[in-house]
Amino acid sequence: MFALVPKSRAHFEPDGLVSRAQGAYLGLAVGDALGATVEFMTPREIQSQYGEHKDITGGGWLKLKPGQVTDDTEMSLALGDAIVNAGGVNALSICQAFDDWLRTKPVDVGNTVRRGVVRFRTHGTPRGEVDEFDAGNGAVMRMFPVILASLGADRVTVARAAEVQAHVTHNAPLADAGMMAVAHMTQRALLNPDKAFADMLATAHELGVRSKKYIFTKKREENPSGFLPDTLRAVFQSFSRTDGFEAALIEVVNRGGDADTTGAILGMIAGALYGKAAIPKRWLNALDKNIHQACERQALQLLELSPILSEKPLRVET
Repeated sequence: MFALVPKSRAHFEPDGLVSRAQGAYLGLAVGDALGATVEFMTPREIQSQYGEHKDITGGGWLKLKPGQVTDDTEMSLALGDAIVNAGGVNALSICQAFDDWLRTKPVDVGNTVRRGVVRFRTHGTPRGEVDEFDAGNGAVMRMFPVILASLGADRVTVARAAEVQAHVTHNAPLADAGMMAVAHMTQRALLNPDKAFADMLATAHELGVRSKKYIFTKKREENPSGFLPDTLRAVFQSFSRTDGFEAALIEVVNRGGDADTTGAILGMIAGALYGKAAIPKRWLNALDKNIHQACERQALQLLELSPILSEKPLRVET
């Protein structure tokens, strides 16, 4: 159970928790950078231009520099800073961090994200109204800091923390369901990787059973959209059909569509399971150095804050 708390950080370090936490954060970033090159392309277009896309080269419709990341990673780091600075998950701190990030004129911003941040900027409200049309992937792509900060908390606390950050921009029950499936999968991998894989697939299957929108079929999900069920079908298929970090990332980004986000989410999940050492060095070397360092540093800060290491409840303030 997630509520099991060991006596000290040393209990986990030899078992690789730090490696898996940093691997998940770096996996998110390299998945973002790898996938951004082929975002909005179809599998056939990718095949024609690259054969198989497997290197971080930049370019794409955003004309990125090699190793540059997009909003997936940038918003994750903004969220993580807000959690660390507030000493917990605080809605207003998160809103302000997202507002500050948007003022930097980022290279890419989703429409739902922009609308939520502008609402906070204009009205000061940290939570949007429930809207079934806000079931995009923008809240899930950035949620890893909450996954780490809530590691060791009970399920209710994990859900509250995740929803606080999500509902700033995406307040849709359908998106919440997918978000919690990803959270539980990633936390299982972080805590017990030897036994996690089957449990992670069972969580994905359970999500499909509970929601008709998340039906996982044998049909290959290609050119996935930003609608979260489409995104997660591609992610879960690639995760289940491969047996390593590199293979999983290459598999999912070559499906095209919203490839920076499918790459980021799968990179997070697979990084948590396989650890930092499983990420190809050519990808880590290509990743923007400032982003690389920020992911590693913030992973440690969030772990130190989490109940699994601090032995203190996570503060969640709405």
